[in-house]
Parts: sequence; structure tokens; C-alpha cells
Amino acid sequence: MSHHIVEVRNLRHVYPDGNVALREVSFRIHHGESVAIIGANGAGKSTLMLHLNGYLLPTAGAVRIGDLPVTAKTLPAIRRTVGMVFQDADDQLFMPTVHDDVAFGPYNLGLSDQEVEQRVTDVLSQVGAAHLRDKPPYHLSGGEKKRVAIATVLAMSPDILVMDEPTSGLDHYARRQLLGLLKNFQHTKIFTTHDLDMVLDLCERTIVLHKGEVKADGPTRDIFSNDILLTQCRLEKPFSMQGCPACGLQKTEDGRQR
Repeated sequence: MSHHIVEVRNLRHVYPDGNVALREVSFRIHHGESVAIIGANGAGKSTLMLHLNGYLLPTAGAVRIGDLPVTAKTLPAIRRTVGMVFQDADDQLFMPTVHDDVAFGPYNLGLSDQEVEQRVTDVLSQVGAAHLRDKPPYHLSGGEKKRVAIATVLAMSPDILVMDEPTSGLDHYARRQLLGLLKNFQHTKIFTTHDLDMVLDLCERTIVLHKGEVKADGPTRDIFSNDILLTQCRLEKPFSMQGCPACGLQKTEDGRQR
């Protein structure tokens, strides 16, 4: 399973205006891990995610997916392995209908018409969007667009799923549906998110970014129990770990009140 490993070594990224977004970022993610990358606004999370399948290339350092470095030459192979769901679904939906958007990737893989149609049917059903098949994407709600954007990635059968703020803009019902879908994805999952309760539900490991640097990398509950770290990085505990403001009860690490 070496081709499923994500390795980031001393990654540095400087934007053309001189803004240093990432500074010597290093970590390694193994097959089957579910990892959250969290941090305050401006910490460098989205910039980091865009390096994982080559939408951005490093100023210095390296990103590897298995045995392949992420470079301009390896992008086709990298993007067959790493599926990226953007924060704004409109960045991924550009075809006349939902069906066409979901079919676009499989057709580019060289699949037959029959294989493409089967994938489209399967993934739209998987994300609860089969009824949207013939609709134009611009007629969809925010939650519907998010589900279709995920379907366009799943249709490529990626081994690694990368998502930038997956629950952003979703109502409670759509969020629950998405969490159920992600729990059933058996391969590697990497998220950036401000939804820390989602992190607690889905991720055993969390990486904390602060001002473009890795400040912590470890078990999620350990991260959320470190009050000093959270304060330094302008983060708060998930709601499910916070106490009741009315009665003053605090919650223990397992979520019980005391």
C-alpha cells in the first residue's frame, strides 16, 4: 500500500506577493488513516491541501504520494490517486448537468460508456443525489452542490480523499449525511475544517497548523485536551467537550459531565 502514503517534507510555500504561507511543514500519513488538519484562519490549511494533488507546487521542500513526487510531470498519476474536494463546490462544477460533471473524470480515465454510466449511477446514489442527475449544477442548493462535488471525486475511485472544509455551508441534515458517507470511505481521508466536532467523530489523528507551521501532531483527544496549545493557536475545544455555560458543569475527555 505504499502508493497510498502521503509524505510532506520541509514544505515551504511563498505566494508571488511575498506572503509566506507554509514554513518547513513535515508529516507522514499512512494508508487508511483519517487525519484532520486544523488551525485558525490564515494558518495555511488550504494552501497545504492544494499541494497534496499538485494544484500548488512547493517553493521549497517536497510532497510525495507513495513513490511519486508531486511535480508537473506526475500530476496525471497523482490526481488519479488523490481526489480533492474544494471548499467551494462551484470550483468543481462546470458542466451543463450533474450527470455530465460526475461523468467527466471517468471519461478522462478512458472508461467505456457503460463503465462511466455505472460509476455515475453508483456514486450519485452513494451521496444521496440520484434525483439530481439531470439538473444543472447552478440550480442546486449549497448542500446539493457539495454532495455532487464529492460524487465527482468518488467517481474517479481515489485511494486518498482530500477535503477542504467539507461541512462548510451545510445544514444539520446535510452534515449528518456527509459524516455517514465519510465514515464509510475505507481509504485515507485528510480534512481541513473548523468543524471540530466532525474531527472528533472522524479523525483519530489531528495536525495543528499555526502561522504556517506544524505546532502539534498527535491523537485527536490529546490535542483537544491541551488547553495551552489550543489557546496559543486560537482554537477552542469541540462543543461536545465544552462545559455547560448555564450550570457550570465541565465535560471529561470521554464527553461525560462532572
